[in-house]
Amino acid sequence: MSTQKTFGPYFFPFILITAILLGGLTGYFWGPATPYLKPFGEIFLNLIFTAIVPLIFFSVSSAIARIGSMGKLGKIAFYMTIVFLFTGIIAAVFALFIVTLFPPAQGVALPLNVPEKTATLSFLNQIADIFTVPEFSKLLSQQHILALIIFSVLVGLAASSKNEKGTIFVDFLKAGEEIFMRVFALIMYYAPFGFFAYFAVLVHDLGPQLMANYLRIAVLYYTSGIIYFIIASTAFAYFAGKTKGIKLFWSAIFLPAVTAITTCSSAASIPANLLAAKKMQVAPEIYETVIPLGTIIHKDGSVIGGVFKIAFLFGIFHLNFSSPGVLLTALGISLLVGTVMGAIPSGGMLGELLILSVYGFPPSVLIAIAAISIIIDPLATMLNVTCNSISSMMVARLVEGKKWLSQS
Repeated sequence: MSTQKTFGPYFFPFILITAILLGGLTGYFWGPATPYLKPFGEIFLNLIFTAIVPLIFFSVSSAIARIGSMGKLGKIAFYMTIVFLFTGIIAAVFALFIVTLFPPAQGVALPLNVPEKTATLSFLNQIADIFTVPEFSKLLSQQHILALIIFSVLVGLAASSKNEKGTIFVDFLKAGEEIFMRVFALIMYYAPFGFFAYFAVLVHDLGPQLMANYLRIAVLYYTSGIIYFIIASTAFAYFAGKTKGIKLFWSAIFLPAVTAITTCSSAASIPANLLAAKKMQVAPEIYETVIPLGTIIHKDGSVIGGVFKIAFLFGIFHLNFSSPGVLLTALGISLLVGTVMGAIPSGGMLGELLILSVYGFPPSVLIAIAAISIIIDPLATMLNVTCNSISSMMVARLVEGKKWLSQS
């Protein structure tokens, strides 16, 4: 009985790791088989995506309704903004340090072809699409998560009234959240085979690119990203809850981290991230607000990637990347790429266009830095996802004080 209790929590993670390793080996050695596996990986991703929209609606709405007062909601929003900016700046400064020591474009030779057409960068034209959709049915899409979150916040505020109908509806929201967390749990029974198939395709698709001129960038990003993940996460967890905070974080972060790496989707990792934050003993009204919103506007992995892209462009054009003005600009632009641009539909491409626009690089290099996005995507997504897990702990520490662990 004691053996089962000791090793039980590690059994499912062991199965997932085994599935990922087998998938990677399959993609590397038996590449021709991956087209047959691709549909099974897509089935897993599609199942998660179908559960995301109702889960976000019920979790965010019930969280806001539970808060019950604009005062506490404002306090959570304030500290969430502070934490998001703080961790984003730390990620950007760390990335600047890395690319200064190890220039990512060193030894890279690229044949730059001019793309036929590039999109026009216009943030103002995107504002309505960021925050709203023209009709209710468009809320039922994972492509409009920020609009869905805003709608869910409004529903939660409306339901927080103390009358009888509000109480009944809040109970409905709580029940809906529990039901869709169970739906996610059922989907995870398929996860080992889904991860196997998806990772086989991922390794097969990225293999040729990783063996080309971008190998140095890949090694730099993955090495520094893993170092950042370990050190920064541990430091942030210590701030949130001292030694107990560190233990809670590292004991619960495996599932969202693996889901992010294998699916390369922050949105697909929301259910796993909510479950992890619950295990970290964060209050529901905090993590059900921080994680869905952070998925859109808080992406430390993308911030680090933005710095790498800027340094890469300066390197291939043999420009000075060490002046204070250039470094400060790179820090600001990388924060925009990882926050504001993340909330815009097709924001990844707009972020890359923003880099070209600010520094005056020719459109011909758009494809060159777009390839970087593809290569770093698995780890960048993992950093984007896990930074929201740790942020929910830090927000809990700031909102509830030193006693947040004992109150959970």
